[in-house]
Amino acid sequence: MRQRLAAVSIWVWLAGAALLLVAVAVVGVATRPAASAPRGLVANFNLDPGTPLHQPAPNFALTDELRRRVSLDSFRGRVVILAFTDSQCTTVCPLTTAAMVDAKRMLGAAGARVQLLGINANPAATSIHDVHAYSSVHGMLGQWHFLTGSRAQLEHVWRLYHVAAEIQQGQIDHTPALYVIDAAGRERKLYLTVMAYDAVSQLGQLLAAEAAKLLPGHPRIRTDLSYSQIPGISPATEAVIPRAGGGTVTLGASGAPRLYLFFATWDQQVNDLSTQLTALNGYAAAAAHDQRLPTLTAVDEGSVEPSPQALSDFRDRLSHPLAYPLAVDRSGRIADGYEVHDEPWYVLISGTGKFLWYYDISAFGWLKTPELIARVQAALAHSGKAPTDTLIAQELIGSPARLAALHQQASLLLGDQAAFNARLRALHGYPIVINAWASWCIPCRKEFGLFASASARYGTRVAFLGANTEDSPGDARAFLTQHPVSYPSYQTTTSGLAPLAAIEGLPTTIFINRAGKVVYVHTGQYDAQGTLQQDINTYALGG
Repeated sequence: MRQRLAAVSIWVWLAGAALLLVAVAVVGVATRPAASAPRGLVANFNLDPGTPLHQPAPNFALTDELRRRVSLDSFRGRVVILAFTDSQCTTVCPLTTAAMVDAKRMLGAAGARVQLLGINANPAATSIHDVHAYSSVHGMLGQWHFLTGSRAQLEHVWRLYHVAAEIQQGQIDHTPALYVIDAAGRERKLYLTVMAYDAVSQLGQLLAAEAAKLLPGHPRIRTDLSYSQIPGISPATEAVIPRAGGGTVTLGASGAPRLYLFFATWDQQVNDLSTQLTALNGYAAAAAHDQRLPTLTAVDEGSVEPSPQALSDFRDRLSHPLAYPLAVDRSGRIADGYEVHDEPWYVLISGTGKFLWYYDISAFGWLKTPELIARVQAALAHSGKAPTDTLIAQELIGSPARLAALHQQASLLLGDQAAFNARLRALHGYPIVINAWASWCIPCRKEFGLFASASARYGTRVAFLGANTEDSPGDARAFLTQHPVSYPSYQTTTSGLAPLAAIEGLPTTIFINRAGKVVYVHTGQYDAQGTLQQDINTYALGG
């Protein structure tokens, strides 16, 4: 969800005038829970508790993955779980799909009275082949109907269900909506999936519990999971997880830098995964020859694989065995702790478990071995200095003096609100992107890697600033040490930022154009690199 705000001159604010702008709370926004907040669902930032609905579900008729014409009304008498799914998604959609399957399984025999439906939310991949390919790699053939049609037909259904779907910088951005519809054809609950691997089963239980309330006899569900936040396992913590083919692999702080590749077998739908994994044998050979290069470990995200056999079947089809370890993250806690936001995804960590480099392969493409080596070496070369992203060293050379000064203060926590205001005045004439965050904010942590990449890509033209909001300096500095970006942060408060925008939840991103006017405020977590880049192009550079 986005919010466009009237243009407001920050220079008037800096002179002393105050103007409050309204913000909205959405999924992916964290408000710091009070100490007395109950544990469980209320305080779980990774799980949307759902929004009650009571209106009739609009009917539609589209074509499924087997070319059958399917209408919503044909499932009267069953509870329907309806998801809007990008047919080529490598981010949140596979989590939604896995949760739907979990929900039906948790209902046992009563699951036969629940119908799973997907509606294609990709404006550029609308063919029968696209929805069939997604259904196949996710093990969904025979388990659901994945519906598509012409773009005009799909846009009509999106409007009926208040779903936004668009192409942003080559990436698909859509509302991750998941509806539960009762047997009489009425919408009863709307959920928005959050990008959190370890919360998939919790979401499945929420869906199963909602469906059970709507089924005759209210059948018991077969699980009793806690809805409390599940902590991710960060690189600073040593973790031992299964190795594909037998044995175990140790991840995390090991005294030496390590390079990790996170993937799932369903990535093969949209890229040549088997060829690329085999090609990484070249990097493994280089690392074996040059001890200064970190070793590579691939991690399969088993928590959202379609079956326990999916990885072994995939490995059996590889043209050559892999020359590096292949681990399996069955809980999702590794992917969340390593802040994986897409797949495939590289993470480089230091010997003490600090993040040195993120790279979104799905958004930016696979790197050939020499380029991958160069990126890793550049990140290692900067790891002893102020934390910074690899791309900064390569792309921010030649920045104008005022922007170069920001880069020299990369990942530092600087002064208070007055110092922040002074920095804004000093940056007058440049577009500015302000990211308000806190170390306790889970959605902030999830999107920080996107800002690291975006600030490196746009940092020669756009000033980026962090606004560490309602946080302790010690916690904030520890967070920045773990999450390198190319710009500094300042200690701020919600009241201090109020003349720019009312900060009712974190993260919040404020866009200021060259004329010093607030032209847009994005409330909540960015879910995709393309969405963030589009907003920078539109509101910072074009606003």
